[in-house]
Amino acid sequence: MPQSKVYLKFDWLTIFLFFALVAIGWVNIYSASLDESATTFFDLSQIYTKQLLFIVLSVLLIIFILAIDAKFYERFSSIIYIVSLLSLLGLFVFGKNINGATSWYGFGAFGLQPSEFAKAATALALAKYCSDLGVNIREFKHQIRAFIIIALPAILIVPQPDPGSALIYAAFIFPLYREGLHFVYLLLGFFAAALFVATLGLGVVWVALGVLLLGALIYLYNLKRNRKKPPLMRYIFIALACIGFAFSVNYIFENVFEQRHRDRFNIVLGKETDAKGIGYNTNQSEIAIGSGGWTGKGWTQGTQTKGNFVPEQHTDYIFSTVGEEWGFLGSLLVVVLFVALIVRILYLAERQKGTFARVYGYSVAAILFIHFFVNVGMVMGLFPTIGIPLPFFSYGGSSLWGFTILLFVFIRLDGGNYYYT
Repeated sequence: MPQSKVYLKFDWLTIFLFFALVAIGWVNIYSASLDESATTFFDLSQIYTKQLLFIVLSVLLIIFILAIDAKFYERFSSIIYIVSLLSLLGLFVFGKNINGATSWYGFGAFGLQPSEFAKAATALALAKYCSDLGVNIREFKHQIRAFIIIALPAILIVPQPDPGSALIYAAFIFPLYREGLHFVYLLLGFFAAALFVATLGLGVVWVALGVLLLGALIYLYNLKRNRKKPPLMRYIFIALACIGFAFSVNYIFENVFEQRHRDRFNIVLGKETDAKGIGYNTNQSEIAIGSGGWTGKGWTQGTQTKGNFVPEQHTDYIFSTVGEEWGFLGSLLVVVLFVALIVRILYLAERQKGTFARVYGYSVAAILFIHFFVNVGMVMGLFPTIGIPLPFFSYGGSSLWGFTILLFVFIRLDGGNYYYT
């Protein structure tokens, strides 16, 4: 009788897209950090060599993640979440300050950033909550508990200070929306963001007048369309709430944001022009991307990249290297790979039979999308610089390992149990 063979149902297309992005990311990190004085390729003082080491360790991490039984991640999700919260709390006592933020634990020449791992832990906790006891997210009490799960790590990350990483937790609204959260939450979120930016750009008075005009037009439209008179007080209350929020924007902007964040918003809104100061990174990044043309200047041939004109080009601004050296076509390839990965994850999440794996999959797709969308927009000058990495591209062990864990836990969940032939 032939011996049975054991196989795992891993989605190899997703794995291929992951390694393609990691490989292209390393190629661009090499170019952005190339030091002509390096004596050997395996010099650990070089950024590209360190990243290569991080990639090798990621492969070992992948093997470990895939070797664990899929049920482990659901069974111990709450413990993993609590440990991640404790790791964030520990930063206030044992954290190492780098570039003005206490976001790392120092281990000699290396650092570990727990906020990069907290995203996967939060996704597991949220998926566990939604799957337990057939939770109906349409009920208000369940919404509050889900929002608390999402908010706790974000609250601990903001005072590090690292508002960019905290912003990513807004991505968890999308998996909740898939599970039945009312569309009004998404609408309110987008409207609040638009109101915030409009107030900064136009001022409170113009925004208040705009809200009143818009509210009046909507009321008159509903009055004409419906036989029953719309409740006027509801419209008045919503308009007053919006105006009240607009009046709070300046206070939040001046007292919650740091000066560097205020400067970056002002530059994007066109209220300040500081190409040699706070806007230097974005300005040089735009120059680098624009100079790439259709096909780019060639690998390691970018003048902006070689001249180190773009600070942090191997981390948050790595996409500017892609634009300069590989041009529009190379940038388009990277965008297509990211979109393909996110769409593939959504497809796999939708085919899951269990709530836990589905919610976790949607969380993975949402987190990757927000990181990708905001980072590329930031590098192109469309968004303020808020310091979040491009997944699988930006230099850093914590970032790469955090995204690797996030993705491959889902691949393991999608793989399910063993099957035999």
